[in-house]
Amino acid sequence: MGNLSVTQKSAYMAAPSRSVLRVLSRCQSLFFTCRAPSVSCSSLTAHRQQQPVRSYAAAAAAKQKEKKDETVQEKAVKERKRVDDKNRHKPYGLTAWAPVDDVYMKKVDPFVSTIHLPHSFKSDINKIVVFTENPDQARIAMENGAAVAGGAELVEKILADEITADFYLAEPDMVQKLLPLKNKLRKKFPKSKRGSVGMNIPKMLALFKSGHEYMVEDIYVNTQVATLDMPKEYILANIHAIVKDVASHKPAEFGPFIERAIVCSRSSEGLHIKIEELLPQEEKKA
Repeated sequence: MGNLSVTQKSAYMAAPSRSVLRVLSRCQSLFFTCRAPSVSCSSLTAHRQQQPVRSYAAAAAAKQKEKKDETVQEKAVKERKRVDDKNRHKPYGLTAWAPVDDVYMKKVDPFVSTIHLPHSFKSDINKIVVFTENPDQARIAMENGAAVAGGAELVEKILADEITADFYLAEPDMVQKLLPLKNKLRKKFPKSKRGSVGMNIPKMLALFKSGHEYMVEDIYVNTQVATLDMPKEYILANIHAIVKDVASHKPAEFGPFIERAIVCSRSSEGLHIKIEELLPQEEKKA
């Protein structure tokens, strides 16, 4: 049992070897069999190269057709159906017909003005600050009723609320030095068109000490004109003075500037008055 001859060993070794050879030969045959289709694929490729197929041209044609269809659809959407406007209140697609009236709402830039009323109803005197760096002008201002007169040194005191006033007047060369006060004073900042900038300090003080201030904002003039205990003639005279001053601010291209006026007390209903009789003569002609 333990003695195995060489011949027997060779026989045992030969059997597996033959199996391996058969497996290898089978794999070799499969290998060559599998190569055949690859050769045929190469021949197909070569054939296609000789007769190319342009599939992208058909795709491009389809895209162009789709784009053309979209363009036609867009044109159809943009086209509007014509509507007969003969019996309509206003044309189709428009806001209105041509205007049949020449009356339009006019607006002017807001402004503030101060005037002397023929019959004043204020008992107290306005507090005035005069800006001047001329000692003689400062003295004249104080003699004519100014509460404070001085130069650029007053700017910091006004910003700190150490000095307050109803009106602020200034000489022309002081305006640039007062620019830090513009946001602080707002409408009270000295302006030449308001009459608060000039060289005639006594004249400016005479106006602003007892002057009546009114404001025009948007299309309205809201102002006090009198007290209820004043005679009717005094009330009408004050209204006439205010209307005349408002009309003096009319832009040249405007026609009639004041259309109507309403007078009322703070605790009663308004009364519509005939403003035409109080308008200046040039306003009636316009």
